[in-house]
Amino acid sequence: MTAKHSKKGPTKGSGGKGRRSLEGKKGTLPAEKRHWYDDKQRARAAKRKNESAAPASGGTRRDPRGARRAGGAELLVGRNPVVEALRAGMPANRLFLATNLDSDERVTEAARLAGEAGIEISEITRPELDRRCESNGQPGAAHQGVALLVPAYRYWEPEDLLDRVLEDETPALIVALDGVTDPHNLGAIARSAAAFGAHGLLIPERRAAGVTMAAWKTSAGTLARLPVAQATNLTRTLEAYKKAGLFVVGLDAEGEVRLDGLELATGPLVIVVGSEGRGLSRLVRETCDEVASIPISGAESLNASVAAGVSLYEVARRRLSEA
Repeated sequence: MTAKHSKKGPTKGSGGKGRRSLEGKKGTLPAEKRHWYDDKQRARAAKRKNESAAPASGGTRRDPRGARRAGGAELLVGRNPVVEALRAGMPANRLFLATNLDSDERVTEAARLAGEAGIEISEITRPELDRRCESNGQPGAAHQGVALLVPAYRYWEPEDLLDRVLEDETPALIVALDGVTDPHNLGAIARSAAAFGAHGLLIPERRAAGVTMAAWKTSAGTLARLPVAQATNLTRTLEAYKKAGLFVVGLDAEGEVRLDGLELATGPLVIVVGSEGRGLSRLVRETCDEVASIPISGAESLNASVAAGVSLYEVARRRLSEA
């Protein structure tokens, strides 16, 4: 959410016509009063969880994230990122260490953590490590003699993320990204989401940033613990979440309510962050129960990751004050 949303028709100062035009989708019932948000929904979620945990054919178990993989294996390079990844328990196939490496505590810890996790450790020359980085799309990468080969990221299914939310005793909190294309913003949002207790992220399958090494490094390891679900159609997924009892609140500079006055903050919630340029798409905006603005001065807009962090903090603050 960066740029102001451009609207046609009535604007502020038009006698309230702009607000009245939205009355058809406002005034949503509290989640606990919605006829579909009851014990039956939680029972269905528990049933799906039990079914997914039951042994499938061949004696294997169904992994809720196993249905979708992003690309192929990637190299995570640099001493600090590799150590952070290993500390967080990120799945990895192999740890590469350059020969004649000037060792320090980070290299020692990386080797120890990899050994404890059963990750293969290979010692190769620096030119060979350079070639591997180049073939992995990272020419000239500052690997510092250390690289970690990680498998393709395994996304959650949106339904599995919803089940996880419904099974938790705390009110739902999911962050959805509507066309955020910068992986660094994705990583920064993931870091804020983990810090303020969000259950996970929801991202579109196309025309949006995915979980890449750039996103991983920016997240400082939180993407190893925070579920990320990938939606084929974001609007339809948000509609399904609403039917399950979650409120959907979009962020926009011209939102109908101020973030610090958002009454839905303490309920089950999906916060939707728009793209870096155009903000919320039309269909997603129309799907939202509320569109909230962050009161700012001295700048026209905020970076998408900053807006997400501010919003998550406000939701966490409101929930703590009413606990």
